[in-house]
Amino acid sequence: MYDHLGLRVRDLAASCRFYEAVLAPLGHVPGPRGDDHAGFGPPGAPALWLHLNSSAPPTGCHVAFSAGTPEAVHAFHAAGLREGGRDNGAPGPRAEYSASYYAAFLIDPDGNNVEAVRA
Repeated sequence: MYDHLGLRVRDLAASCRFYEAVLAPLGHVPGPRGDDHAGFGPPGAPALWLHLNSSAPPTGCHVAFSAGTPEAVHAFHAAGLREGGRDNGAPGPRAEYSASYYAAFLIDPDGNNVEAVRA
């Protein structure tokens, strides 16, 4: 359904470090980057864009990234904690969503709830 998604961030460098770390286990890489923006996604096809807006209040949105394996969900969560993210749900099954739903949740440096899910 979506072609790409953009998030406003207050500290582009900190957000780039966070997203580079959490997206690597999911197979995504940094893409184009400028003084006020950065892209991430599959090689050659960035789909997540960070836009510098140092005066923006936290958006508090939710973004869920597909993970290929439960191990990738764990790696996403561990990398996010190392890069300053806050735990918002440890890796594990989420039977309330579906019998096969396995996910982890983090709060990114700008207050967004980000998730890695193997559904």
